[in-house]
This record gives sequence, structure tokens and C-alpha cells, in this order.
Amino acid sequence: MMYPKLHNAAWPGVVGKDPNSDQPPIDLNKMLDLTAAAEVNGTRFDGIDLFLFDPHVSIDATDDELKDLADRVGQRDLVIGTVVAPVWPPTGGGSSMGTDLERRAFLTQVQKACRISSRLRELKIRPYGVVRIDSACGPDDWAADPEANQAKVADTFRQACDIAVDYGERLAAEGEICWGGMHSWRKMADLLERVERPEVIGFQADMAHSLLYLLGFNAPEDRILPEDFDWSSSSVFDQALRQMVDVLQPWMIDFHVAQNDATVFGSGSHDKTGRHCLPNDPNGKLDIARHAGFWLRDQNNAVTRQVHHICWDGCMFPNEVMMKPDLWNDVLAAMLAVQDAHGWDEN
Repeated sequence: MMYPKLHNAAWPGVVGKDPNSDQPPIDLNKMLDLTAAAEVNGTRFDGIDLFLFDPHVSIDATDDELKDLADRVGQRDLVIGTVVAPVWPPTGGGSSMGTDLERRAFLTQVQKACRISSRLRELKIRPYGVVRIDSACGPDDWAADPEANQAKVADTFRQACDIAVDYGERLAAEGEICWGGMHSWRKMADLLERVERPEVIGFQADMAHSLLYLLGFNAPEDRILPEDFDWSSSSVFDQALRQMVDVLQPWMIDFHVAQNDATVFGSGSHDKTGRHCLPNDPNGKLDIARHAGFWLRDQNNAVTRQVHHICWDGCMFPNEVMMKPDLWNDVLAAMLAVQDAHGWDEN
């Protein structure tokens, strides 16, 4: 049985979409169908990762609704892995460094997400995966008082860990430059160290987002690549990536395969973050299979087996693009290349 298992993400059907625009949300069933239909040389996706928010999965879903979800996923011969807790103010949560009321809203969403995750495990549709969170606050607000705000975020995360333990879950903090206190690789590591719960909370590495850590967006002081960096200099890039990965990889418990062109893009609460590119985008700066190995192998080049599944993350593509079956075959091919290069057979 080959690991890591290969998952698609359902949230590109929701993130950056607006029901009142020409880019409305894509129904979860449609995302499941597109995922289940993808095939490369007889291999298909093993599962799907989910965003626990309407219109895909209500954070207040009943047991009957979760049973229906499990049935719909299982009927397509898929499983569920990591789920995203809707901790942001627009989705019912609140800033992790905000007022007591805002922090309670954040923690309430974590509790609801952990309940759903636990229930999906009981329904035998979720064999692995974590609950993803972030700080739900921006770098600019965080920078008003970095020390106090970092301490407050860490305290909120510590309380979130207590909730996760009650449900037998683990939390993964997504490394993304648009979240205060997590907006650089040094700040991300500092936050996890302050929480002091490595058995419960870890790092979710996304190849597109972590690339921007090297460029110092939102944290110029933590930039690793020089400002005049020539992207044809692969050895310099590899050295910079290794420096960052050496710090964050020990914390990694979830992994997103993705492509990035070293520019920022976003909308709404996901403003100024890593632009996800199509896997074969000629402007992509990553050799996907090779650079995934920086995260999935240790310094001795041995496969770490830190994650039992990997997920493709590709948000904010136009619906017209996402409806093309060839896109998902290309994505699956990129995922298979990562599995072939860094996977293992576990009988």
C-alpha cells in the first residue's frame, strides 16, 4: 500500500468565490466528482480534504448530515483527510489575539471542527489527517505590539490544543504570510515553540506559501533570498529552501503540494498571500517533485514518513479552468510524481 496517499482539496471551490459574481462557489458534489474522475495510468486520487464551512460542509452539521457526507465521499471511493476550521471573523470565528469575545469565537470554531473531525473518524471515512487553523489576524495588526500579540496568539493556540486533545485530534498551523504571528518562517517557528505542545500542534507546509517566506513578504527582516535574486540560480534557491526547511520540517504534520510563481495574490481575508499556479505553469518557480523532497525527506535523504497523505492546494483559479477534467489529471500527475519520488510501501 503506497504512502503518502494522494488527496485533492475541495476548498478551491469556495475560497475566493462569490455567489453574486461570475465566479460562484462550486458545489461540493461537483468537486468530489472532478476528484473521483481524475485518472493517470489507472491511478486515482485516494481522498479529499475539506473546508468546514457553507456551502460545502456546515460547521454546525448534524450527525445525519455528517453521515450523508461520509456516504457521498465513500460512494466515490474516496476518504476524508485534513479539515479546515473556519476560525476567521467572516466565517464565525475571531482573531486569536483579539478581545476575549473574539478569542472565544475562535476557540468555538476549533471545538466544532474537532467535533466534526472526530465524528468522521467514527464513521470510518477519515483514517488520517489533522484540523487546520491559523491566527485569523493580519500582520499589520499583529505588528502594533509584536511581543504582546505573539504571546496572546500562543495562549489561544494552547487553549485550542486542550480542545483538540478532548477529541483525539491534532492541529496544524498553516504557514502563510497573510496571518499575523505566522507571516515569516522565524515567526512561525517562534509561535509553535511558545505554544509548547508539539504532541498536539504542528506545522502545515504549503509549497506555494512557504516559497514566499524566502522572499520576506510581510517580514523583510526574515528574507533569505537576496532582493536581486536570479531565479536561474537553482543552487542559491536550494540553499535558501534548505535553511528554512531545517527549522520548520521538525514541526511538519501536514503537507500541501503546490506551484507558485513567486508573486502574491489574494482576496478578502486571504489578502497578499502566495499565488497558486497550475502545476505546469511556465512561470512556476518550483520543480514540484524535487522540491517536495526538501520537506518529505530528512537531511540524510531518508523519507521521514511524517505525513500519511499529501494534498494539492490550488485556490482562486477561474471556474472555467476548474471544470476542465484535464486540470485534475495534470494535478494528479504532479502528485504521483511526488509519491513516486518520496513515497513508501507499507504492507
